[in-house]
Amino acid sequence: MQLHLGRLIDHVHLRARDLEKTRTFYAGALQPLGIAIASAGDGWFQVDELFVSEAGDDAPPTHIHLAFQAKDRATVDAFYEAAIAAGGTDNGKPGERHYHPGYYGAFVLDPDGNNIEAVYHGPGHRSAPSIVIEPIL
Repeated sequence: MQLHLGRLIDHVHLRARDLEKTRTFYAGALQPLGIAIASAGDGWFQVDELFVSEAGDDAPPTHIHLAFQAKDRATVDAFYEAAIAAGGTDNGKPGERHYHPGYYGAFVLDPDGNNIEAVYHGPGHRSAPSIVIEPIL
């Protein structure tokens, strides 16, 4: 089996009721994955392809499932512990799942009820750590 990742989604936009609480959650939960908040401004922050802004009367909070890639099972475990410590709610402790052989994941609800997962798909060779896009000026 071969997985092709990083080709489908340009970005995901979440809307949060309490932006600071949500920022604290993602900063803590993503730290074990080696991912930090890349930029922020008044009413928003961004982490790679994830963009989060304040919810409002015209744009209520979102409710989706996001799965972040982890490099190994220990990283999934660390994500789970960090996410819970950062204000997340358990939605599935780390463990193997039936989705395919080698699938190991953990699920946490963020402050707005989004189902956030870290997943390791088992041993494999990654062709590149990420895709690099350089703007043409």
